[in-house]
Amino acid sequence: MRPTVAATKSPLEQPASLTSAITSGLVWGAITLAAVVSVPKYALADEGGVSFWIPGFFGSLAAAPQQPGWSLATINYYTNVSAGGGVALAREFEIKNLPASIQAQINANLHANADIGMVIPTYVFATPVLGGQASVSMIAGYGASNASLNGTVSGSVTGPLGNTIPFGPRFDSINSSITGFTDLIPQAALRWNAGVDNYMVYATGDIPVGAYNSSRLANLGIGHGAFDAGAGYTYFNPQTGHEFSGVLGFTANFINPATQYQNGVDMHFDWGASQFLTKQVQVGLVGYAYKDIGCDSGSGDRVGCFQSQVLGVGPQFGYIFPIGGMQGYLNLKAYGEFAGSDRPTGWNAWVTLVISPPAAAPPATTRPIITK
Repeated sequence: MRPTVAATKSPLEQPASLTSAITSGLVWGAITLAAVVSVPKYALADEGGVSFWIPGFFGSLAAAPQQPGWSLATINYYTNVSAGGGVALAREFEIKNLPASIQAQINANLHANADIGMVIPTYVFATPVLGGQASVSMIAGYGASNASLNGTVSGSVTGPLGNTIPFGPRFDSINSSITGFTDLIPQAALRWNAGVDNYMVYATGDIPVGAYNSSRLANLGIGHGAFDAGAGYTYFNPQTGHEFSGVLGFTANFINPATQYQNGVDMHFDWGASQFLTKQVQVGLVGYAYKDIGCDSGSGDRVGCFQSQVLGVGPQFGYIFPIGGMQGYLNLKAYGEFAGSDRPTGWNAWVTLVISPPAAAPPATTRPIITK
């Protein structure tokens, strides 16, 4: 058997080769971060409706083992979201477009979209670590984002003598765009395999070096550091092609030094379910649940606890193919969001191409010599 997908009799008979390509793609957001990559601030949750974690980062076969060596994933991520009310007010406070002491009411809408390309090199170690398979990755991105906020703000502010001074009504029309680099996101993971059961733990975080300005509505960085860790499980039966994966994680956020705002603890659960129809074709569903379980804080917090949440679900399609002695994997997936609060919601789509090592060919066997 040659070490390429096209040469195998069935990918379901060669799970090492199959999961090498798919895991590399879907563990990186099917692929946000995908997994995690720092996408535009308005696209997610917490401060101004923004979180470090990108819901949907993990997907099918997230905990399945990979092939040792280098792999490379490229991702195009597009998101289109809208919000009103509290999220629009939170963004006005964040960009310092309102007095800090105002008691405000707002009737406004926020709309945003982004188109970001990501490059994710990954190295999988051949030597076991704690009985499992270790890997390290780095996510870097470059793209463009656009945001607009339109509506009316009114309220009152406290004067120097403690008196109440009316404010507005004022009509705000803010448009913002940025093209540049995202934050850097390193990640490490350990995976264990036991037949059809696969387990994973991971740790990742945000290095805030991307394009960010606290007075700008659209950004490509989040302006603060973060640490995220969690665990996942994958059921994969190579004989039937049935697969299900789920990954639960939590994010701890550092304070944003530009705004003195600190996000609470975030909880997220990403899942994927799929069926392999042939040796190259995979179809299924993906989804996520996201919840801010800790109140926001800091001297820059003008909106209170501001706990965001959202659910998302959508289809996925995967295709495996040989490419220059390596193995290629193309994945398409999209999410429609619902049940959202304290964050912009809408839809997002991911196009991922992964190039990874093929499975090693099994050793040659010879029939035993029988003598009479």
